[in-house]
Amino acid sequence: AGGNGSGSATYELYYPHGLFVDDDQTVVIADTRNNRIIQWKNGDTTNGQVVAGGKGEGNGLNQLNGPRDV
Repeated sequence: AGGNGSGSATYELYYPHGLFVDDDQTVVIADTRNNRIIQWKNGDTTNGQVVAGGKGEGNGLNQLNGPRDV
């Protein structure tokens, strides 16, 4: 996950904070400055999947405001 510098593509993170790894080895990260929660499935190291937020900062159904933990 990440490792390509900061940015908003699904293979980049921008000030990541909270991290969680589930029983299937899926990595879930609070991508704070991108206002999203993103996950990487075990074995897929090229692109993450946005699971919450990702549409800018705000309080809409598809927005988060600087998430810091998962």
